[in-house]
Amino acid sequence: MALTEREQAMLVPRTITQSDQPVIVFDEVSLAFDEKVILDRVSFELLAGRTKIILGGSGVGKSTVLKLILGLLKPDGGRILVNGRRVDELDEEEYMAVRDDLGMVFQEGALFDSLTVRENVGYKLFEETSIPIEQVDARVKEVLGFVGLGEYFLRMPSELSGGQRRRVAIARALAARPKILFYDEPTTGLDPITAVTIDDEIIKLRDLEEVSALLVTHQLRDAFYIASTEAVRDGNEVKFVPASPQKLAETEFVMLKDSRVLFEGTLPELRGSADPYLQSFLS
Repeated sequence: MALTEREQAMLVPRTITQSDQPVIVFDEVSLAFDEKVILDRVSFELLAGRTKIILGGSGVGKSTVLKLILGLLKPDGGRILVNGRRVDELDEEEYMAVRDDLGMVFQEGALFDSLTVRENVGYKLFEETSIPIEQVDARVKEVLGFVGLGEYFLRMPSELSGGQRRRVAIARALAARPKILFYDEPTTGLDPITAVTIDDEIIKLRDLEEVSALLVTHQLRDAFYIASTEAVRDGNEVKFVPASPQKLAETEFVMLKDSRVLFEGTLPELRGSADPYLQSFLS
């Protein structure tokens, strides 16, 4: 059986180049639950090949931003565009094609405990496509190798540490070659050393694969490390070095406060802000 164009795209590396064209646009987006305002005319853009880190206190709507882009919630006002297509007016069936370009890494990894690592990582390819099994397995091995877990192909989730589960979740998000990845508190509950291994995977995807990403976190240590570190190839190895000025500019922060965007800019701009709330949040 011949593969569809969608299935072929999942097997062939996509060309993702940085540009001034946004892949995500939030334009004056508002959302309220009854009398509680969650987002009030929030606007920002994510450019291709860049990372945007969303910060803010508990309950300010950080994860809600991701749910709106994924179509799990509908805004009360404003526009949301993904790859130039307005998505806030799409129904569930129309949104399926949009989701092919989106990958999601949840806070707890959200693996299926009854499935092997192979079955978890290849789940979308196994269940939603007619791609031959040997090609799916090859892709699963490829992405597991990227996150350093190639030998865990047939393990069960119960045999993995917390950090390994998160890395498997990243591999699963990568399997269908999405252009855009969302991370929702990816290091919450992990010890600092293990958290760095997850941060390193996020950095590798940004710098070596040029994947666009939105990252929601309240972990400033991880956010600053991701923004200030660069992944470079040295032969067959990947090294992590202090980010160049150009690389620093490729990761921006959005700070939410009282349902609005209080700040948007790079790490040096964030650290240099004189805003009292920002200074208190960062201290």
